[in-house]
Amino acid sequence: MIRIEKLNQKYGGTQILWDLDLNIEQGSCTCIMGRNGAGKTTLLKCLMGLLPASDGKILFDGKPIERSPAQARAKMGIGYVPQGRDIFPLLTVEENLQIGLPARRDGLKKIPQRIFELFPVLKDMLQRRGGDLSGGQQQQLAIGRALVIEPRLLILDEPGEGIQPNIVAQIGEVIRRLIEEDGLTVLLVEQKLPFARKYADRFAILDRGRRVAEGDIAGLTDELIKQHLTV
Repeated sequence: MIRIEKLNQKYGGTQILWDLDLNIEQGSCTCIMGRNGAGKTTLLKCLMGLLPASDGKILFDGKPIERSPAQARAKMGIGYVPQGRDIFPLLTVEENLQIGLPARRDGLKKIPQRIFELFPVLKDMLQRRGGDLSGGQQQQLAIGRALVIEPRLLILDEPGEGIQPNIVAQIGEVIRRLIEEDGLTVLLVEQKLPFARKYADRFAILDRGRRVAEGDIAGLTDELIKQHLTV
């Protein structure tokens, strides 16, 4: 679904990504891993069009999108949940969810019921302000907002950060449901090894902006973890 070829990204005179190659298979969950500063968030922002690629290619269904603006990528079916959730705290849950509707390809004007099937708590809190929700509820809202556009690819940046373990597990189960029931493709950054091993199908490890390992999640060995992930 997504093919990245020789992707380079420079920010403020510093090169962050170096000749990065990566394949994201359709209908799978791929986990991007690496130490702090490895370039994980930069990669996701490049895929979403929030940071420009210096050079290289990003192919979505075989079509180059590296020059397309973020709004166009959303309309193509790419949903994005940034690190820190980035919801609108003064808007209600309902208003936060409605923000994604204009990007839908089918022109639907109401929040899909699928969102409430996946996150029932959001239906009970439609009129509450986003800023009044707990961290876990805000993360569910952020994912729900991304799902409103009915994406084909969902990009998540550390969805379990700062959230209680039971909500992290719920999010993991939702990811698997979206893949197995809806055929969604998921790309996420996640530092928690148990989460990655339980819910991801594939992994890729970045080190100083370069891909140093990639494969099925079963191939995430203790040796790779010690070499590239431990501090």
